[in-house]
Amino acid sequence: MKIRKAVFPVAGLGTRVLPATKAMPKEMLTIVDKPLIQYVYDEAREAGIEHFIFVTGRNKSVIEDHFDRMYELDATLSQRGKKAEQEILAQNQPEAGAVSFTRQQAPLGLGHAVWCARDIVGNEPFAVVLPDELVLNTPGCLKQMIEMASSLGEKSNLVAVEAVPDHLTHQYGICGVGKRNGKMFEVDGMVEKPAKGTAPSNLSITGRYILQPEIFKILETQERGAGGEIQLTDAMIGLAKSQKFYGVEFEGERHDCGSKPGFLRANIAYGLKRPELREGLIAEMKKYLGQ
Repeated sequence: MKIRKAVFPVAGLGTRVLPATKAMPKEMLTIVDKPLIQYVYDEAREAGIEHFIFVTGRNKSVIEDHFDRMYELDATLSQRGKKAEQEILAQNQPEAGAVSFTRQQAPLGLGHAVWCARDIVGNEPFAVVLPDELVLNTPGCLKQMIEMASSLGEKSNLVAVEAVPDHLTHQYGICGVGKRNGKMFEVDGMVEKPAKGTAPSNLSITGRYILQPEIFKILETQERGAGGEIQLTDAMIGLAKSQKFYGVEFEGERHDCGSKPGFLRANIAYGLKRPELREGLIAEMKKYLGQ
């Protein structure tokens, strides 16, 4: 099972981090010195993804600009002899034709956003990567999943999962745990935001998926679920009636950058991982904390 394409749903309004996202897409908020969208693009590229599909909305054109060349900037950097900066920009530049953009005209939920990419994905398995969830690890979360997918049958689906506190399971999509093989297990049922005390486990479905194209037929007629939106988890529950789902407990530290505390925590964590920033960052933190 080869995964060539990844879908990035980037049409959300980013209401949890207002007012920062009033005029700027949430996906362009920076962690240290790179926007969120660049981190997940790099993760997908590391995993061997060849075609990157962005499902955008209004006021999101800056994301498309980010993955385009800026001739004025290139010329200015060249004139000033800033070769290091030029090399960084060149590394981030996708190959011609490797990036596609489509539009989700209304905020109808994650499931609807994925459905909007159906014609670009076509009839092949694909990944879904949520840009506001970062996983700090090498190899990245998606690469771990794709490596595990290589040992499974052709019509297999995978979801990345993470343990959450039992008293918070009602806030997440939760999966049941079947037969286990190391960090991977057969998913024995899924439920979106179960009532308190009814969750089948404490393993929440996070922002990385590998799905079969049959999910699109289900999403086409999927009724609205939690929050009045078309939920991807609901469609996966339908697909699980005919295809296998597997949960992957990934290695790495997940950061929910769509929340203010998670965004701040991610900046610190990613900054500490940078050798050229670590010492100075620790010194500033100690100074701030009065140590």
